[in-house]
Amino acid sequence: MRLVLMADTHVPKRARDLPPQLWAAVDEADVVVHAGDWVEEPLLDALVARAARLVAVHGNNDGPELRARLPEVARVELAGLRVAVVHETGPAGGRERRCAARFGDDVDILVFGHSHIPWDSVAPGGLRLLNPGSPTDRRRQPYATYLTARISDGRLHDVALHTLPRRT
Repeated sequence: MRLVLMADTHVPKRARDLPPQLWAAVDEADVVVHAGDWVEEPLLDALVARAARLVAVHGNNDGPELRARLPEVARVELAGLRVAVVHETGPAGGRERRCAARFGDDVDILVFGHSHIPWDSVAPGGLRLLNPGSPTDRRRQPYATYLTARISDGRLHDVALHTLPRRT
């Protein structure tokens, strides 16, 4: 199972659309995960239409229309792995401990956003925490980013951070 993970797209505030490289990855993926901060509904509609399967949540910059359509936390099983998606996890300090306490008993992978900072760590007890960064708003990061991964044999494999060219 091929995954694409993204968050903090902020379309159309920070970009008119997703970068072509990310749309190509969406077309190849079995599951697309979006960890919130869409800003407006058209991107959600486009991903619903284009992704083979979409797992998504709303973020703190998403208004009532998006909040009516998306949960704060999504939980799914993907090829034997229990995955949760949430936008905010609080400050970086103590994140693994907090997330393990909140999600660790019934989740193998937690995908989150909000910071625009890529993150890949393992909490006590084995919970894998992944933040894909932002494909449209790099903030203080050197590049805009997203993640891809693969699930097979009930395990997460080939987690890769993809950098995107700077917009001109």
